[in-house]
Amino acid sequence: MNAMVKAEAVHKSFGPVEVLKGIDLEVEPREVFCIVGPSGSGKSTFLRCINHLEKINAGRLYVDGTLVGYREHGDKLYELRDREVAAQRRDIGMVFQRFNLFPHMTALENVMEAPVLVKGEAKAKAQERARALLDRVGLGEKTGSYPAQLSGGQQQRVAIARALAMEPKLMLFDEPTSALDPELVGEVLDVMRDLAQDGMTMIVVTHEMGFAREVGDSLVFMDDGVVVESGNPRDVLNDPQHERTKSFLSKVL
Repeated sequence: MNAMVKAEAVHKSFGPVEVLKGIDLEVEPREVFCIVGPSGSGKSTFLRCINHLEKINAGRLYVDGTLVGYREHGDKLYELRDREVAAQRRDIGMVFQRFNLFPHMTALENVMEAPVLVKGEAKAKAQERARALLDRVGLGEKTGSYPAQLSGGQQQRVAIARALAMEPKLMLFDEPTSALDPELVGEVLDVMRDLAQDGMTMIVVTHEMGFAREVGDSLVFMDDGVVVESGNPRDVLNDPQHERTKSFLSKVL
């Protein structure tokens, strides 16, 4: 069985600054894979490379056995056309730090939008599923509310429902709770726990060490563009082997 995500020697630079310095990792289907590390370590950049929001400079990235963003011919890589990249992205849901909801649309309309627009789904069908998804994230009574009428935690749950509406095989979470007030963090993590129990493959960049310990199947600690340490989350968090990991965890745990 293919790994759901496979990174081989992935490099990414912004100008002269090398942000990813050869990332190798694999994420299995149904796995909850957590990435932790200090700001500026390359975590979010790596996540954005998985769905080709950022283009890698070297290496290979595969999702479900398919090369992301490029076609390989002989030893050469040719970048896919925008339309082909967009087709690959359909299978990858992404939830950002900021909720990025359309402010002029209700919660229901936000969740319906992509299936109708991108997949050409019938409105009635999209609406029915959007209602079910909002129900699933605990917002069944907020279908007619606009983003400005919702708390940050509620907006983030709408964003998760919106990503799920495309029926992705992989969900990427980029610090989904870091913009939230502390008392709202739990309601978003609860939704993510439910997704994990349902077998959704998830890559989660997070500062929530409790979530990583409790829900994660694997954890990597990144610093300065490399994977410093990886393993079972409980092992890495309770007994880090690397000095850099120890130093980081001593500040956040």
